[in-house]
Amino acid sequence: MRLGTPLSPSAFKVMLLGAGELGKEVLIALQKLGVETIAVDRYPNAPGHQVAHRAHVIDMSNPAALRALVEAERPHLIVPEIEAIATDELGRIEADGLATVIPTARATQLTMNREGIRRLAAETLGLPTSPYRFASSLEEMRAACEAIGFPCFVKPVMSSSGKGQSLLKRAADVDAAWAYAAAGSRVDQGRVIVEGLIDFDYEITQLTVRALGVDGQVETHFCEPIGHVQVKGDYVESWQPQPMSAAALQKAREIAKAVTDDLGGRGLFGVELFVKGDQVWFSEVSPRPHDTGLVTLMSQRFSEFELHARAILGLPVDAGLREPAASAVIYGGMEARGIAFEGIAAALAVPRSDLRLFGKPEAFERRRMGVALAAGQDTDEARSRAKTAASAVKPVAA
Repeated sequence: MRLGTPLSPSAFKVMLLGAGELGKEVLIALQKLGVETIAVDRYPNAPGHQVAHRAHVIDMSNPAALRALVEAERPHLIVPEIEAIATDELGRIEADGLATVIPTARATQLTMNREGIRRLAAETLGLPTSPYRFASSLEEMRAACEAIGFPCFVKPVMSSSGKGQSLLKRAADVDAAWAYAAAGSRVDQGRVIVEGLIDFDYEITQLTVRALGVDGQVETHFCEPIGHVQVKGDYVESWQPQPMSAAALQKAREIAKAVTDDLGGRGLFGVELFVKGDQVWFSEVSPRPHDTGLVTLMSQRFSEFELHARAILGLPVDAGLREPAASAVIYGGMEARGIAFEGIAAALAVPRSDLRLFGKPEAFERRRMGVALAAGQDTDEARSRAKTAASAVKPVAA
């Protein structure tokens, strides 16, 4: 790898498709290594737009618009950060030699769609998953729910951060869940996955890094497991490390390696898993930094964002834990543009705490506008500190 000088003929250019809070941290990590960065999102002044060398606003699900921008910018690497992307066009862009897609165009196509990745994990790789059915109509969804049984989950095949997800407790919930799934879908509004519930003790994110070793071959590295709490499919707090049995940890990493080996390429993957005792089930995988992994900004020597940046550039990585830490989400609490925040000093007065305020231009009641981070002698202390710091931050109308 040879890295040049940004905004010069020698520059190495990376384009991020999606410039939210996770993309913003990746952009910062890349810039620390002298990379020229291009941030793309569907709305202006997204968090990553505020730090990139250049920013663009396009409909990334529009194949023509996506190709036109790639042809104009000519990045060396394209790094997808969200689901609403014309993934088939990314495949053509890679095949035409216009840019390298991270981790690969195929991985992006599979993981941006719950059907693709679930069929790969369960049917091709034979990994343990929850029972599932796919449906393309309300009638098919009714039949799928009856086959799976209640209670069950319904999710759009293309969505993120819990959007469009419902827990169905009875047949009477089906119609509303179908409508909600259509409203929450990023691209395809006509197909859902119906999943049976697993009686698990906890769920984890196993951050998995595929990076080049000293011999130039790809090696797999694992971060310590991250525990998290989700509400309606959206994370509200996370901590690292999550205690688990040696047998469960080994199975979790075997599953994570099987999935990421098949997807290929380089970079960091967020593999979500359910755990009960020594049993482990595959849930989902994201070929990019994961929201629950925001805790690594405090807990690891190199955060998940720095690991992603190093791995995609072909540089050495160190996935080791530095100390126990936790994160807690700060919500918008209102619907307004250009909100302000009070209580920052009180939050940062919490021992060993830190904040990230994302700079999103528009707030919603349950939109993630920031995150509090804290370290402690163990995860219990870290979680308590993170939640205390988050609760001190008060979003207010400007």
